[in-house]
Amino acid sequence: MTSATESRSRRRITSLEVLCVVLVLALLLQSQLVDALDIPALRTGATVFVAVCVQAMPFLVLGTLISGAIAAFLPAEVLRRVLPRRSALAVPVAGLAGVALPGCECASVPVARRLMQQGVAPSVALAFLLAAPAVNPVVLVATAVAFPGRPEMVLARFCGSLLTAVVTGWLWARFGKASWIAARALERLPSGGSSRWAVFAETTRHDLVEAGGFLVIGGLTAAALNVLVPSSLLESLSGQWVLGIIVMALLAVVLAICSEADAFVAASLSALPLLPRLVFLVVGPAVDVKLIALQAGTFGKAFALRFAPLAFTVAVVSGTVAGLVLLGGVS
Repeated sequence: MTSATESRSRRRITSLEVLCVVLVLALLLQSQLVDALDIPALRTGATVFVAVCVQAMPFLVLGTLISGAIAAFLPAEVLRRVLPRRSALAVPVAGLAGVALPGCECASVPVARRLMQQGVAPSVALAFLLAAPAVNPVVLVATAVAFPGRPEMVLARFCGSLLTAVVTGWLWARFGKASWIAARALERLPSGGSSRWAVFAETTRHDLVEAGGFLVIGGLTAAALNVLVPSSLLESLSGQWVLGIIVMALLAVVLAICSEADAFVAASLSALPLLPRLVFLVVGPAVDVKLIALQAGTFGKAFALRFAPLAFTVAVVSGTVAGLVLLGGVS
């Protein structure tokens, strides 16, 4: 019986073998595939998919490395000593701590999960998740370069994004439930046992494999939506700032541009007033299709279905308020 079982397991086809077969077939049928897939919309979608994944992957790797370091080298007692005990005070502290992590939204997801597993309140970890990709120096410098001579745009983005993180964190602390977050994301990390470097390597590998799969799903979604959204839509929004805010907020979700690059996209839309473009910059790092996919895979679908609408609504309101106060109206 044992030998028969071992024989069957040896004959089982693995995913690696399937991948090799697919690659061989692709090479053999290359010319036929090129002719069959030579469609402008498909080429555009493929370009967007590759761009999203290439932009996000370095920062996703950075996030998983930081996540592994937190799991292996940062004792939970240190976090509990540094952060205020009351969530109302810890949330803005976590938001300001986002200045220290120069990464995009993909990097912040695994870090937020490790913070939760170290005993940090979910509302505090989520405030960090929202702030880190939007208020760090790399993003602010990129915004300043994209909008030369407009320092108020940089300040408005910082204030709108920080307000989004803090308000969302406070709302989650007041109304959020632990049952909305998948149990695996809240499991406390075991102490002792394996060496710290072994824990670091295993945690990093696990997080990268898990998050990478959902990044691919998000990239495919962003590519499909980029092809389906007509470019003529933006041309009709000049002078309609309310409609412009709504459309730009939705486009931020659909386009899923990394927070280090979105300022240049917003700057290129010069026909639109500054206020809708600011909302685009505030909403993008808080919620987009690839981020929703990553959060669903990390924290569970129940979490993503509640957190994404909350973050979107708060980001739109926060960006609009910051723009009205710091940009001098709707110009």
